[in-house]
Amino acid sequence: MDELTQNYLDYLIIEKGLSNNSIMSYSEDLAQFLTFLEKNRINTVIDVDTTAILAWLIDLAKKGLSAKSRARHLISIRGFFKYLLNEKVISANPLKNVDIPKIGLSLPKFLTVAEVSALLDVPDIRNPRELRNSAMMEIMYGSGLRVSELVSLKLQDVNLDANFVRVMGKGSKERIIPFGSQASTITRKWIKEGRQALLNKISTPYLFFARAGKPMTRQGFWKILKKYGPMANLSKNITPHILRHSFATHLLEGGADLRSVQTMLGHSDISTTQIYTHISRDYLIKMHQQYHPRN
Repeated sequence: MDELTQNYLDYLIIEKGLSNNSIMSYSEDLAQFLTFLEKNRINTVIDVDTTAILAWLIDLAKKGLSAKSRARHLISIRGFFKYLLNEKVISANPLKNVDIPKIGLSLPKFLTVAEVSALLDVPDIRNPRELRNSAMMEIMYGSGLRVSELVSLKLQDVNLDANFVRVMGKGSKERIIPFGSQASTITRKWIKEGRQALLNKISTPYLFFARAGKPMTRQGFWKILKKYGPMANLSKNITPHILRHSFATHLLEGGADLRSVQTMLGHSDISTTQIYTHISRDYLIKMHQQYHPRN
């Protein structure tokens, strides 16, 4: 179970872009939960059922944790089991029928347009590996893909004549997302010039790959961004998810409607997308204060 929890924490860092403090909080919650399971001789996640979850919540209450703290612990564990279900480690989620109090969502972190430009300008595209990295960042920012969708792209998924990418998102739902001319130009250059140079006669269906044609991992792409952040003089923690957030934020700031952004992001519920309207609203207020003659 230690390996599973570490994989989950890596997922939160790379896919969700959580801060170090959030990761530490999730790690502590999971450690306490695993200690409870161990004391009750529950040795695998497969053996965790709804009864065990309720017993754990009662144990937290006996230890004097407030309702808010118990809710936070529950959210941590819910995310963990949702991850295990998606990774097919378990076949059913034991928290499915356990109610979790609704809490306010925190605003996602994002980069400004200038910060994104600085980041995308870092790779030296004369180098095939750097050219690959540049194309990956351009496609991700250009279409708002999840990192898992980006690294799973195959050659046939990208149409450089019509400038769109086809992905299979959560729940096996296919969606088609457009991207701009800059992403198209650099990706075309990668396919024509860099891809074969890196493959060196090895065959792979993937658009982007690591050594010896093996698929690029989520962790691999995260490490690329982590390296480029300081090179672009950015103090923010650069993760794949922050590029996805920036994509959505910049579209809304530019006047895109919420439904279109929802479709491109692959959100099944528009309430998930609505969190970006808070950012867009702040931007509009700032623009009004800056440019309106009566301010």
